[in-house]
Amino acid sequence: MHILVVEDERELCDTIVRSLKRLAYSVDYCHDGQSAMDMLSVENFDLVVLDLNLPGADGMTVVRTLREADYNTKVLILSARCEVADKVEGLDAGANDYLTKPFHLEELAARIRNLTLRQFTQSDIVLTCGELSFDTKARKAAVGNEGLSLTRKETGILEYLMLNQGRPVSQEELIDHVWDSSVDSFSNSIRVHISALRKKLRAALGYDPIHNRIGEGYVMEEK
Repeated sequence: MHILVVEDERELCDTIVRSLKRLAYSVDYCHDGQSAMDMLSVENFDLVVLDLNLPGADGMTVVRTLREADYNTKVLILSARCEVADKVEGLDAGANDYLTKPFHLEELAARIRNLTLRQFTQSDIVLTCGELSFDTKARKAAVGNEGLSLTRKETGILEYLMLNQGRPVSQEELIDHVWDSSVDSFSNSIRVHISALRKKLRAALGYDPIHNRIGEGYVMEEK
């Protein structure tokens, strides 16, 4: 996942970049609108985290310029402008989400996860990890030409881990995206479903592609 952070407050920009890199995202950054447009014209990004009050060219200009040629790259606006009219203008210009300052880094991370998950699942693509594949439209998993029989929860876990390959995913994050709000992070239900999924994958692949990094979460990686 490749993210561009555009923020002229250098201390805040550094904080955001460090936070996203700790979550295993690939991150580039700049501090003005013109540099952002130059970078977007020559490089592909999955998501742009964009301040509005920028030198050179403001954030609205960046969004509108991007949308003239690119409708796929997600844009998350960060701004101290909190009036409804400002949010409407940003979304109408082509942004996908709008987060007002000040904000918590955890909420920013959750917004990014939501936008990137939506990006992939709405594309009706087939996710792969070695011989393992997952059809996001049919919601079916297979190893080679052999289908895997998974429960609904196992299917949700597998899809989310495959969408976030190489990045640790915590139990709390899985709860947000796979479970309903009635399940807490201490529930044994999560570990039971993950254990059952790993057993099925091990039997089909001959190895377990899901690793538990202590203190970080579950990571899916090719052998």
